[in-house]
Amino acid sequence: MKRWIDVVGAAFGLALASPIMAIVALLIRLDSPGPVIYSAERTGAKGRRFRCYKFRSMVTNAEHLKADLRTQNQREGPIFKIVNDPRITHVGRFIRRYSLDELPQLWNVLRGDMSMVGPRPHPVEEVNHYELHHYRRLDVKPGITGLWQITARHSPSFELNMHLDLTYIENWSLKLDLSILLNTVRVLFAPEGA
Repeated sequence: MKRWIDVVGAAFGLALASPIMAIVALLIRLDSPGPVIYSAERTGAKGRRFRCYKFRSMVTNAEHLKADLRTQNQREGPIFKIVNDPRITHVGRFIRRYSLDELPQLWNVLRGDMSMVGPRPHPVEEVNHYELHHYRRLDVKPGITGLWQITARHSPSFELNMHLDLTYIENWSLKLDLSILLNTVRVLFAPEGA
């Protein structure tokens, strides 16, 4: 049933969002040089690696610049995040505010790499720094949205992120998935954004 919801939800989402995706792609192309779609290797269920797709929201050499920004990291643990990241483009700030950069991940859901709801897929380099008990979050497919996104997205705590992901896994139900999906829509349009 979860897979059926994923396929129907992703197909419906792609059909509904295709005009928005076309506009976002055009804005990215006009805003900065480089590809419209950014793909990166992520770690999925059971540690399987896959290519995760997003609209590009940063300059093309963002990975190269990351090393110089490590000292400014505002997240705890292996996760890297800076609130006012200088690598983010003008259009990138807008599409991140409303999570439009994640719309191409609907394709990942259709392919079966991801689910509509689940823990966010972490980059391989971050997963390589997990402690043993953290690997439990790889028991399920990663998701476009999840419990962490609707309750503590701005928290710098890696352990809180991990706790919420494990809480989701241990208490999973279709009702919980539907609740998270509905709350994601609410959070997207809240003043602080998603």
